Amino acid sequence: MFYVFALIAIMAVTPWRDVVPNKSPFVELFVLAGLPAAAAVINFVVLTSAASSANSGVFSTSRMLFGLAQEGDAPKAFEKLSNRDVPANGLYFSCTCLLLGAALMYLIPDLVEAFTLVTTVSAVLFMFVWSLILLSWLTYRKQRAALHAASKYKMPGGRFMCWACLVFFAFILVLLSFETDTRQALMVTPIWFLILTVTYQFVRSRRHPRGQIDAPRG
Repeated sequence: MFYVFALIAIMAVTPWRDVVPNKSPFVELFVLAGLPAAAAVINFVVLTSAASSANSGVFSTSRMLFGLAQEGDAPKAFEKLSNRDVPANGLYFSCTCLLLGAALMYLIPDLVEAFTLVTTVSAVLFMFVWSLILLSWLTYRKQRAALHAASKYKMPGGRFMCWACLVFFAFILVLLSFETDTRQALMVTPIWFLILTVTYQFVRSRRHPRGQIDAPRG
C-alpha cells in the first residue's frame, strides 16, 4: 500500500522520465504543488524513518549474530553478553558495518552512485534470502505433505505464488544488468558471497573440529 500508492501519486504529477535521481520525488511533488514547507516536513520524516530503520537493523543484526554464535555458525565472540545481557560484540560489529557504509560517501564522491551501489547489493541479498525461504517452503511441501495438509494456515496460492516470486526475482536481476551503475553492483555481490562462504567454513572448522560431535542441547 505504502509503496504502490506513493508511486501512483508521484507518477500522477511527474512523468517518470522527468524524475531527477538526485532529488527526492516526494519533495519535488510538494514543491510542484506549491507547498515548500511540506517539502521540509517530508525531509524530516525521511530522515527519522532512515534512523529508525538503521536502529532496527543494528538491533536485529546483533541478536542474529548471537543466535548464530550459539549454533556454532558465527565466531564465539558474538555469543558473549554484557553485564546487562546485551550481545555487545554483535552490537559493536553492526555499528561498525553501518559506519563503513557511511564511509562510502568519501570513497565515492557521487552520492547517487554510492546510494545505487548500496541499494543494489542490498536488493540482491534480499532476493537471495527470500529465494532460500521460498525454496525451503517448496521442499517442505514436497517432503512433509501430511503436515502441510493438516495446517490451518496455508499460504494462499501455494506453489504458484512461490514460483511467481522466483520468476519475478530473476526478472529484477535481468533489469539490474541493463544499467551501468546497477550492473557494477551486481558484479560486486558475488565477492560478498565468496567472503561469507570462506569465513563460514573457517568458523565451522574451528568450532566443530573434524570427528567431533556436539552434545545434544538440553
